Amino acid sequence: MPQFVYLIIAIVVIVALVAIFVISFIAYRRTPVPKGCEDLVANKEKCEGCLMSECPLAHGREEGH
Repeated sequence: MPQFVYLIIAIVVIVALVAIFVISFIAYRRTPVPKGCEDLVANKEKCEGCLMSECPLAHGREEGH
């Protein structure tokens, strides 16, 4: 095959990947937050009795608590 065919195929693949990324990002941003996940911030009342050391909400907690 001639070189320009490879170039066209490469451009089409790159454009398709960028389009998939953009469409996925827009769909992600428009997806509503699931019920029960609206208040996912760490606060003292919710985290006080928790012993889960690898909790994603526990960034501000001191180690050992």
